[in-house]
Amino acid sequence: MEEIFNSHNEFHRYPLGAITDRESIHFKIVLKRDLKCRAARLIAIDDETQQKHELSMFWCKDFGNGKEAWECDFLPDKVGLFWYIFEIDTDFGTKRIAKSNFSSAKILDLNTDYLSWQITVYDKKFTTPDWLSGGIIYQIFPDRFFYSGEKKENVPSDRVLKRRWGEDFLKEKSEDINNCYYGGDLKGIEMKLSYLKSLGVTCIYLNPIFEAHSNHRYNTANYLKIDPTLGTKSDFKRLCEKAKKLGIKIILDGVFSHTGSDSVYFNKNNRYKTLGAYNSKDSEYFSWYKFLNWPNEYVSWWNFDTLPEVNEENDNFSDFITGKGGVLSKWLDCGASGWRLDVADELPDDFIEKIRATIKRKKKKALLLGEVWEDASNKESYGKRRKYLLGSELDSVMNYPFREAIIDFIRTKNSQGIFNTVLNICENYPSLVLNNLMNLLSTHDTERIFTVVSNITNTTKEECLNFIKLAVALQYTLPGVPSIFYGDEAGLTGGKDPFCRKCYPWGRENKDLLEFFKQIGNFRKQCVCLKSGRFTPIFIDDKTFAFKRESKEGKIFCSFGFNDNKNILKFISEEEKITLTNSFKGKYFSLFY
Repeated sequence: MEEIFNSHNEFHRYPLGAITDRESIHFKIVLKRDLKCRAARLIAIDDETQQKHELSMFWCKDFGNGKEAWECDFLPDKVGLFWYIFEIDTDFGTKRIAKSNFSSAKILDLNTDYLSWQITVYDKKFTTPDWLSGGIIYQIFPDRFFYSGEKKENVPSDRVLKRRWGEDFLKEKSEDINNCYYGGDLKGIEMKLSYLKSLGVTCIYLNPIFEAHSNHRYNTANYLKIDPTLGTKSDFKRLCEKAKKLGIKIILDGVFSHTGSDSVYFNKNNRYKTLGAYNSKDSEYFSWYKFLNWPNEYVSWWNFDTLPEVNEENDNFSDFITGKGGVLSKWLDCGASGWRLDVADELPDDFIEKIRATIKRKKKKALLLGEVWEDASNKESYGKRRKYLLGSELDSVMNYPFREAIIDFIRTKNSQGIFNTVLNICENYPSLVLNNLMNLLSTHDTERIFTVVSNITNTTKEECLNFIKLAVALQYTLPGVPSIFYGDEAGLTGGKDPFCRKCYPWGRENKDLLEFFKQIGNFRKQCVCLKSGRFTPIFIDDKTFAFKRESKEGKIFCSFGFNDNKNILKFISEEEKITLTNSFKGKYFSLFY
């Protein structure tokens, strides 16, 4: 027994991971007897109130090898975060046992800076939809996926419509890159549903589809109307109905921190006949916005004056979004199965709670997913600790930490970083959240994974494919739900926003990569333990990362790494000896490059 304490080891901390309120945790530390410890204490701090809980630990075992164990139970008294360390009284004075760089422990003097371990305590009544876990998400930037060929009605005349699918949108340098359209539409998505089914897709996440005067549509002009370039409300309802028959649900992008200045609500460009907040203080929408000096000085999102911020706590705006017959309910009634909240860290907790209450009241199993780029369990924004994952707000989040860890694994060929990132997320997130994590490699806000890997590996396009497959295999087997950004499966490249938003290369796909996505999608469907199976690391060295996913339905062993020998025999644990091969057949999945 070498470790003093490791928060990822059930011997030291049981149960592992986040816990419900009124659920206790058993802690055990292991000390060298020559420290001559006379007393040991658990010190737990309430994150919200900074109240200190000090619990005496009891001597419980002599290991006979110069080591002994001390233990105690801690029962948190509320929902929230707690931070903990240990203190010991020894012949060498009182010492502190605190977190090292990762999950293990080190002994420090009391006057030394230290790190604490985290306990996430969530509401025992918290539930999340069970339909997403085990599936596959497909993210679509609607203008660039597929054009049905059908003529659209009432399209504003100031939009630049490209003549040829996939034409370089920087070809005309004077052109506003956000105002060029390729014609991708809702009917086009409907026409490709069988293709998405072949990839194993069970959920489509659509970037904004409401009327807006840019191709990205994050500058909403009318929350109650489908953008005319994409189609109509009837087109959306039919898409949801056809997708449902194939076992595919659709979630929408909710952009509620700001609107467009060129909108029904603000109307700075006088495009609409309505009286917008910019036009008059008597406008019914005037109270939505944060004017500093009406009409030209107002708070805007990241200082883009085309994106005036709204006051989400304003009753008029809040009721418009969350009230009876409001935006959320309208589109759930039309067939949507949930919402992704854009910039969730810029929305007040009370507003997110209202959104959750509304969609769960309308559809009990509707999904609420949030855009959070960091560890969402301990995220701080605007000077406040956020409460996303405690039971009254989000069902889950976009999993950017996994993306960064996978990319770092490929860049450094060192497994320690991904090992610790995955274990920390597993430790900090409720299992209900963990199983619904949106595991992404690319999005509309990031470089395409093919471009990222090409740049960091400095390899040929064909060699780069091997690294892409490694990244995707990790994405598909780690806890959470893999998300494909349209075209990644076809080898689409692209730099940062907006260059990651190219048209899907129909007829020019990378056939090898596309076939891999189909095979691994089928593999994921067959491995039921990937839906909610427990994640257990079973082997790690400098270049290899192996783990087990296990549930009542079965288990699978996964190993990834970098080695010249594609067939590697390793001792995975004391009980199991497994031959790992470059395949994903049966109970084993392994990729080595």
